[in-house]
This record gives sequence, structure tokens and C-alpha cells, in this order.
Amino acid sequence: MNTIYILWLRQLKRYIRSKPRIVASLGQPLLFLLGLGFGFGPVFAKAGQGNYIQFLAPGVIGMTILFTSIFSGIELIFDRQFGFLKEMLVAPVPRILIMIGRTLGGATVAMIQGLIVLIISVISGFRPSVMALPAGLLYMALIAILFTALGTAIASVLSDFQGFQFVMNFLVMPVFFLSGALFPLSNVPSVLGALAAIDPLSYGVDGLRLALTGVTHFGGTLDLAVLSIVGAIFMVVGGRLFNRIQL
Repeated sequence: MNTIYILWLRQLKRYIRSKPRIVASLGQPLLFLLGLGFGFGPVFAKAGQGNYIQFLAPGVIGMTILFTSIFSGIELIFDRQFGFLKEMLVAPVPRILIMIGRTLGGATVAMIQGLIVLIISVISGFRPSVMALPAGLLYMALIAILFTALGTAIASVLSDFQGFQFVMNFLVMPVFFLSGALFPLSNVPSVLGALAAIDPLSYGVDGLRLALTGVTHFGGTLDLAVLSIVGAIFMVVGGRLFNRIQL
């Protein structure tokens, strides 16, 4: 347990020390929230869908957690190249504990980023249900753990940053855009609906939307089940791949 705590704390310290990175990572969520939120707001309202900021904010929070979580896992490549990973792996502790500590640390950082975007969303006009915030935090935690574990699994099989652009273009961006974060899934074409149904972030965004605004597409029970099961699978896969890392 001490190993998990130390690695969790190390991830938090790295996050706190990287103030420029914190500010820079908020640029994209702000662009989506303010640019799309106010830009497409009148169109969304004319279509009879209500306040677009109210719809968009949970999706932008989910996006923030997705990107931060994946990047936290990908940091494993940086640690490998600069020797930090070797120092951890030579310690007389099981590798699975190292992986769990890094994953929980990265997930905590992602949740903090998500909370910052939630506060900015409230300032921008988003009005969440205060009583449902604990449920919102639960969904944020599940999203963060799931995608941090996925990032760790990916980083465990990449030896350098050359494959990082591939991950961004063919995994992270499609996962975000197909999740229903920017548009309702209720009347989309059947192919798009099928792709959204196999996207784990869809259930995270839907759960956040349910918790914070009371609106859902899949239902809270299915959201929790998918996030929990897929998150557990990614933790197992990430743990096995991490255990096979060769220095």
C-alpha cells in the first residue's frame, strides 16, 4: 500500500509543479465550451433542444478527463526514456502495485482537471444539480480510471513517442467525437449510433449528463455497468502489459 500511495503522491506533485501545462491543458476545453457553446447555442435552441451550454458542459468535462487520463498513461514513455521507470521497476515491489499507483495518480489528476472545467462551466452559465454532484464525481472517477489504465496499456507497448500521433488520430479523437459529447445520440444515423454504443466514453458522458442535468440516453444502470466492467478489463490488460515491459 505504501508503494501505491508514494506513486499516487508523485503523480500529484508532478501535476502541481507543471503550472504551464495545467493552463495549456485548459485551452481546448475552453475553446469547445465557449466557442461551440455560445456559437451553436442559438441553433441548438431553435432545433428545440434547449440550452446548449447545459447539454455541452458534461461532454466537455468528459473530454477533459479523457485527454488528461490518456496523457497521464502516456507519460510512462517519458519515464522510460529518461530512466525514471527503471528506478521504479528495480524496487523490490510487485509491478502491479506500481501500475495501480500510477493509474490512481493519473486518474486523480484527471479528476482535478475535470473539476476545474466544471467550475468554469458554472461560471459560463452551466447549472448542474448540486445534490447530484457526488454521483457526478463517481462517473468522473470511473472515466478517469478507465482511460488512465488504457493509456498505461498503450504506453507499455510503445517504445517511443513516434506512435503517439497515431494514438491521438485513430483512438483518442474518434473516442471523443463519437461519444455524444457534442451532439445528442437520440436521432443519429444507425451506423453512428452503433459506433457510439461501443465507445466507452459515451457511457461516461451520458452518466455525467444524467448526474448533473438529469438527462440520459442509455440509462444510469447501463452507464455504471459498462464503465465498471470496461475499466476493470483495462486495468487487467494494462497490468499484464506493464508487467512485460523490458528495460
